[in-house]
This record gives sequence, C-alpha cells and structure tokens, in this order.
Amino acid sequence: MTSKKSIKSVFESLMFVWGEPLDVKLAAELFNINWKDAYDYFRELQAEYEREERGVIIREVNQSFQFVSRPENAEYIERLCTPVKQKRLSQSALEVLAIIAYKQPTTKGEIEAIRGIKCDRVIEGLIKKELIAEVGRSTGIGRPILYGTTDMFLKNFGFRTIKDLPDIDDIENVIHEELIPDDLDLRQISLDFDIVGEENNSID
Repeated sequence: MTSKKSIKSVFESLMFVWGEPLDVKLAAELFNINWKDAYDYFRELQAEYEREERGVIIREVNQSFQFVSRPENAEYIERLCTPVKQKRLSQSALEVLAIIAYKQPTTKGEIEAIRGIKCDRVIEGLIKKELIAEVGRSTGIGRPILYGTTDMFLKNFGFRTIKDLPDIDDIENVIHEELIPDDLDLRQISLDFDIVGEENNSID
C-alpha cells in the first residue's frame, strides 16, 4: 500500500507539471483512494508550505489545488518580468461581473434590468477572458441563457469558493449608486492578463 508521504510527494509533482488547478477527484483516482483523503493530503501540503514560508505556496480553487508564487514576492517577480503591462477591467465590466457573481445564475435581461443599459459586448468580453460562462437556460419565456462565474474568476480574485465573496445586502442598490464597497476586491484588482507591448490597459 502506498504511504501517505509518497502520495503527497506525487501530488507535489502533479501540481508542478499540471500548471492549472489540479482537481482533487482526478488526483484521487490515480491512487484509487477516497477523494476526501486526497483533499486532506492537499491541505496538509498547503499547511506545510505556509508554515515554512516558502516562496511557492499552494492555492485552493474550488476543491482544486495549484502552485502559485507567494504574494509578498510580487514586487520582485514584476521586476524580473518587466516590461509587462496588465489589463484592468473597465467599470462596466466590473459592474456586470459583480452582478453575475452575486446573482448567479442570472440572465442578460436581469443584468440589464439592474444596470439600465445593454451589456452584450461586456458579457462577450468576460466570456472571452473566461471569467464567466454559460451555465444553462432559464425556465422563463424564451429560455434565455444563464450566466455564472468560473474557476478562472475564483483564481484571479483569490477566492476558494464563491461563498468567500464579501457580503452585500443589495447588489442592485450598490450598482445604482455606482459604488462598490471597499472590502470587495472586484473594485480595482489587476487580473492575471499580462500583455506585452499593448497600450490599451482597459478591458470592456
């Protein structure tokens, strides 16, 4: 029987070569073990890396795990990787993304009813950036498309699950007042869309 130490060692190698967040169930199948046991092994690894204050840490994204650099080291990574320009989401994109995050699953019509303006282009841009995706169809008239956030959204905004979003009692009033609370990281966060040599720093 493979020891826990050996399994954790393999999990480290898998995360290193996989790049994207590694699904716990997929990793568990490789050893034919219970996914909950595999999840505990990943969490143990995560705690070990954090305890040792390693330059690389393990981040959880919706019951998947991934190696990432320690946030405190970002300044030095930026120095190494310059010149790199980062794209930021426009205010319109932030508003639509916030509505979808808090109201999901939701339709384009519901989003436009809150914002009071069309949002076709903004939704297309967010889908292209893989921050939102179609998650089904509404049972309403015409069965419009339902939209929800993705694992890419969780990863870029630093959330483990959608439940980690800060509490907002009334997202409609927040949008109408054109104000996003200070504790909501959707405000001016810079995403992992690093573009070399581009002058436009705004994503609609």
